[in-house]
Amino acid sequence: MNFPINTMALRVLSTLLCSTSLLACGGGGGGSTATPDSVQAGLVVSKGSNTATGPVTAFTPAVTPPPTTSVPPVTPNGALTVITDVRLQNIGDAAQTSVPITFGQVFALGHVKTTDVLLGRLEDNTLVTLQMDVKATHADGSVRHAIFSAIIPTIAANATRTMSLAKNAAASSAATVLPAELLATGFTASVSATVSGLKYSASADQLLKAGAKAIWLAGPVANEWHVSAPLTTATGVAHPHLVARFAIRYYSAVKKARVDVTIENNWAYEPNPQNFKYNAEVLVGGKSAYAKTDLTHYSHARWRKLFWWGGDAPAVNTMLDSKYLIASRAVPNYDQSFGISENVLSAYGTNTTMAPEPMTLVYASPYMPTTGANEGIGLLPAWSAAYVLTMDKRARDVTLSTGDLAGSYSMHYRDKKTDRAVSLVNYPYMTVVGRPTDTFNPATKAYESFPGCGGDCATPFTHDTPHQPGLAYVPYLTTGDYFYLEEMQFWAMYNAFSSNPGYRQYGKGLFASDQVRGQAWALRTLAEAAYITPDADPLKADLLSNMDSNLDWYNETYTNNTSANKLGLIVNGYAIGYNNNTGLAPWQDDFFTSAVGHASELGFKKAASLLAWKAKSTIGRMTAPGVCWIDAVVYAMNVRDSANSPIYDTYAQAQLATRGAAYMQMPCNGAAMAAFYNAPIGDMGGISNGYMGYPSNMQPAMAYAVDSGADLGKTAWALFMSRTVKPDYSKGSQFSIVPR
Repeated sequence: MNFPINTMALRVLSTLLCSTSLLACGGGGGGSTATPDSVQAGLVVSKGSNTATGPVTAFTPAVTPPPTTSVPPVTPNGALTVITDVRLQNIGDAAQTSVPITFGQVFALGHVKTTDVLLGRLEDNTLVTLQMDVKATHADGSVRHAIFSAIIPTIAANATRTMSLAKNAAASSAATVLPAELLATGFTASVSATVSGLKYSASADQLLKAGAKAIWLAGPVANEWHVSAPLTTATGVAHPHLVARFAIRYYSAVKKARVDVTIENNWAYEPNPQNFKYNAEVLVGGKSAYAKTDLTHYSHARWRKLFWWGGDAPAVNTMLDSKYLIASRAVPNYDQSFGISENVLSAYGTNTTMAPEPMTLVYASPYMPTTGANEGIGLLPAWSAAYVLTMDKRARDVTLSTGDLAGSYSMHYRDKKTDRAVSLVNYPYMTVVGRPTDTFNPATKAYESFPGCGGDCATPFTHDTPHQPGLAYVPYLTTGDYFYLEEMQFWAMYNAFSSNPGYRQYGKGLFASDQVRGQAWALRTLAEAAYITPDADPLKADLLSNMDSNLDWYNETYTNNTSANKLGLIVNGYAIGYNNNTGLAPWQDDFFTSAVGHASELGFKKAASLLAWKAKSTIGRMTAPGVCWIDAVVYAMNVRDSANSPIYDTYAQAQLATRGAAYMQMPCNGAAMAAFYNAPIGDMGGISNGYMGYPSNMQPAMAYAVDSGADLGKTAWALFMSRTVKPDYSKGSQFSIVPR
């Protein structure tokens, strides 16, 4: 593995944290059977009962809260070293004071140590205490991803403040806050679902009182506790499928709490999974904060809503530094030389004016298998790429709401034993396709097929891997919200078990049997989840293991195989399915190359080896002897004489078989060739002017091929950029990736 998990070190760290009272800890197992306060996934996990009682959004407690420890004053020690900046945009109608904020921040390799203390320095040199909850680290031990919380003194109306994240030599010794402080203020929050006239409910405050909490954030500024329980009747009968999950984030200095409510219908092995229709209501502070009648909750889907207690939600758009985010390599190197069209951003704003409803979609495709280009295809979807480049609130709203509504697809399978997404480590024979007999595990003597539908399981939404967008990565990267982390993990695990167990080599979770584009997007999703999942999360090792297995397979099949084709093409699975099984789609191969390049930038060394081999495909189609680069983005390229013939050794052979002898006699990029295409000289064709056309599909693969250091990479890029017809990436930027 590229990022090994030292489980003994994690146990020692957990013990030290418990002994220093930073965490309330104890012994016990995990998941739904955990004893109070056992450490899991960087959380402190326990189990408790639930009783449904009341709550309000923007509710101010009537009782006088007890005195609490305020955020300690900032005392800089020596010079401050600025790492990056964050802009805080007031999107409300009035000035705001004592504004609580929390955001996710990724750091480049080696920039921040886990022992570093960071302060916030506003543009007027006011210093702000920053609470840094480190979640993931790089191979060298430096911070990869952390969640920051702060209280901003003031943000004037229509103003944007800039806060630098700067290293400070002095450490803060402020204690964390316990749930008892929040509960003492009179906090209540609950959710109910009335199914066929019978009311089921769960209460966050009662779960907190019972000591059932998982710690996600802990410090002097913000403390976040996670609690969950089945929805239960007044007589204590639990619903077999519907579960409430609360993430309660409390800012003690301002007596405000964010109430994050998720309702799931996700158990993997609970008998009779099905849709449920119910009337839903969320109470915050004893008052109705949200209600929805006749909500159809699809099988293996979930929905989420956010509310605030103690006052209005902060009206702030937290904007990370796009240049630093891109430079960190957590996201691709999008071209920053142009802007995003105001028409595009305006459309984003129009589509998210109304709060998205549960079991709906905003921008993600209702039917993923739809052929043709769409905004979701790419390493990041178009909306997420626009958000990364602009940090515009409208692009942010689309990105986050689409991440929320990713829960609407029926592909969420949670293991009751671990309370995590099901893992191939525990169920190497599970699958959603094939025969139940294929799922027999000889080691456990049990069938691992999921229970069949026990009623109505119809859904208007269809998911797949060949057209799967990355829905939750950027939302988690920028917010640090646990919902998005789990969403990434659900999709990564679904991609791993959605094939026949034998085809994927059981617990290895190989993607090789899928379409090439399916292999590409599954690899991207897995790489991102493995990269950003917290170090202490039990699924981290599973995700890394699956990533390792896939990269090993590709390197053994191609990179390190002297018998592999000489063209750098992925030919397994359904790759050569065009022109009577003699041709393949170069654009799908480009998707795969770009996914490998992205994984390499995320730090997977085995992906770097594979990228060096894959670069031959992209560069060869542009620069190989006897070929014309104008034809590099042909829709289908013949690579052998017949379905039983060997793959050609050269791209000249492939171009001859695809275009014919007369074409090969034409001067490259000359008048005759332009007439052949009925296009201007220098036009590569393939919808050259479209930001989702085939040349655009090629661009990320080309950029990563150049960055791999492969021979003729710069030559190939120069030819590619010399084309006369190019897209307007301000209309859609998901393929606007350039070499670093």
